[in-house]
Amino acid sequence: MPSTARRRAPAIDPTVYPVEEKVGEDLLQRFIVEMLRPLIAALFAKQGKKALVGADQFIYWEQHNPRKAVAPDVYVLPGLDPRTRVKAWKVWETGIAPSFALEVMSDDERKDVEQSPVRYAELGVKELVVFDPEPERRADGVRFRVYRKVGKRGLVLVEVTNEDRVKSKELGCWLRAVGEGVDLRLRVGLGPQGDELLWTEGERAEQERAAREQERAAREQERAAREREAARAEQERAARERAEQEVARLRAELDAIRR
Repeated sequence: MPSTARRRAPAIDPTVYPVEEKVGEDLLQRFIVEMLRPLIAALFAKQGKKALVGADQFIYWEQHNPRKAVAPDVYVLPGLDPRTRVKAWKVWETGIAPSFALEVMSDDERKDVEQSPVRYAELGVKELVVFDPEPERRADGVRFRVYRKVGKRGLVLVEVTNEDRVKSKELGCWLRAVGEGVDLRLRVGLGPQGDELLWTEGERAEQERAAREQERAAREQERAAREREAARAEQERAARERAEQEVARLRAELDAIRR
């Protein structure tokens, strides 16, 4: 006998999960994020890996508790279409938590150094990098802090350095601090030590423009060389003709004398 029971509709969640926060932001922090996010996206495309690389969206990991949230400056959601539109990410809906997150330190040092690692550990992030663009302002002078998920220990601080670069295992690249002051940026470094910088779209376009210009200049030089060779050949031909004409004239004069 066919069942007359109706399939129960999913319960409606009345909780409000904000999608934006009206707070001020350091412009340098914004510049750093605006350059790094598309570079990481380009890196994954280059590696042939599918992932969404986002920035500044709220990520919630506990349903009905909007206080359990972070808004990474940059984050990676593995396995997602990079074109996925995200207003706010709710981990319980997909089971996918960020594999990587970056925080650019603000004036609230306690939040970035003490609170953020705890919250990202709860979220289940595999790797967190905290970058200080102005380490000289802090007592410890630390530029990079790297946290990684280590077995049952959770998210563990594995590296503290004031060097200009750190290795990211989750990204498969180096993160490098390049420039100074307002021109400071975080770049993707490739190669064993991260010495090769992954180009931005603007740099790639400039390199392609320069390559086209070099190719055009090479073609122009080749054309000019062909023209010079043609002119030299024409001069040699004209010289031979004059010589032949002179020989013919002298022979004619000699024949006239002999007669």
